[in-house]
Amino acid sequence: MNQTSGVKGGLYAVSEWIMRFSLVNLQWALFNLPTALILISMLNSQSVDEVLILLVPLILFVPLTFFPATTAMFAKAREWVRSDQGEIPDQSYFYYYKQNYKTSLKSGFLFTILWIILAADIYYFSNHNVWMTNLFLIMGIILFVFNLTYFCVTVHYELKIKDTLKQSLLLTLTSPVMFLAMFISTGIILYLSLAIFPLLIPIFSGTIIAFLSFSAFYRLVLKLNQNH
Repeated sequence: MNQTSGVKGGLYAVSEWIMRFSLVNLQWALFNLPTALILISMLNSQSVDEVLILLVPLILFVPLTFFPATTAMFAKAREWVRSDQGEIPDQSYFYYYKQNYKTSLKSGFLFTILWIILAADIYYFSNHNVWMTNLFLIMGIILFVFNLTYFCVTVHYELKIKDTLKQSLLLTLTSPVMFLAMFISTGIILYLSLAIFPLLIPIFSGTIIAFLSFSAFYRLVLKLNQNH
């Protein structure tokens, strides 16, 4: 009887987590639908001129939709990671979306500009200098983890944007274990989603990345707090 109850309890817990992850991921995907359509159009473009034309709405939609939606997703991931502590009230995805919208919008424009500059450099040097191309690819990896860390710091601390950027950059550059954990786990999820199971993108990919990234970040936070 206890064994049956244990199996049922385990299945219920698994199904509950699947529902949590999929619901938030679908909400995140809905907010990012305009951005996704623009990116798909850019990938299918036949000329550089078409890409440049689509770049204008992309620069607007990424800060307006992607960053607030992703920040809200990381806030939900923080809830899940810290659920055993009983300190975090269960808020809706839309609550976090509205709560962090202004901050996410401002930082979103900054990160969007950085990503565009980096992409332009990679595109230019890919036809001129392989060493510079590799250098900018490495910088892209650093910027990617910096971006993930920024989401984590934003939802975990109440800091001004300038201080959040400083703290995020410091953790990115001085925490190799967290860096590798975020980069490798995210890389695996993105590979599985883009190359093998595309349906994971609207259902699970975002929330899994947010959960694993915040888990790595939170382990570091706990370790730093113990050392102090």
